[in-house]
Amino acid sequence: MSVLSAQSGSAMVRGLQERAARALPAERVEEVEGWWLRHAPSCAWWVGTVLPHGGAGTGELMGRVVEAEEFYAGHGTAAWFQITPSACPEELDAVLAKRGYRRESLASLQVAPTARVLEQVPAGSLRVRLENRPTRAWFEVWHAVNGHGGEWDMLGRVERPSAYALAMIGDDVVAVGRAVADTGWAGVFGMATLPQARGRGAARSVLAALSGWAGTHESDRMYLQVERDNIPALRLYERAGFSEICGYHYRTAEG
Repeated sequence: MSVLSAQSGSAMVRGLQERAARALPAERVEEVEGWWLRHAPSCAWWVGTVLPHGGAGTGELMGRVVEAEEFYAGHGTAAWFQITPSACPEELDAVLAKRGYRRESLASLQVAPTARVLEQVPAGSLRVRLENRPTRAWFEVWHAVNGHGGEWDMLGRVERPSAYALAMIGDDVVAVGRAVADTGWAGVFGMATLPQARGRGAARSVLAALSGWAGTHESDRMYLQVERDNIPALRLYERAGFSEICGYHYRTAEG
């Protein structure tokens, strides 16, 4: 890869992860020279991780880490860092490892052309209803699959155009997902399918509906984040036309 294309790829990764941070907004965000320090006590832990995108020389890096640790200590919690090699300071991962931070939760950032996702609509796809806000039925499926958390407060903070998809079998909602449009891209989040509906094309129907919505909101590309050990989800997204542009992981000193 040329220097120019490497820089372009790094900028795209940073931009996508910052779009994801806007689609998963923390309760408090403090930006310090490109590093996003995020506090989200009622949300899933990854919503409140450090997004360390600003450059830092060798002499500055430790100071930035300590500053982040002090931010989280002030909120009564330990720091978690999201580590993406192409988007973070080069030495950060090694610095955190030496500081006792363990590596956690390998993940994949994936992208696809919106038109390609729409083309993958399965034969006999389920009926999907789209809403502009999460409904009780949407939350019921999400909570049945993922448990309860602070999703309502978080989703109420999303400022970009959003769609909430509900796949139906008869009158029953069996799968959900959401998309957020942001400057030419639509991020996919909140995918969940009830166990009894798996293998019936519900998730692919949700993705197809969200891609149709994205196309009407000037988003010709889509992205998502998925855990690398979630094999069924990886297969689903591959069939839908997504491919990985980078992997990333987290570092934490939490006991």
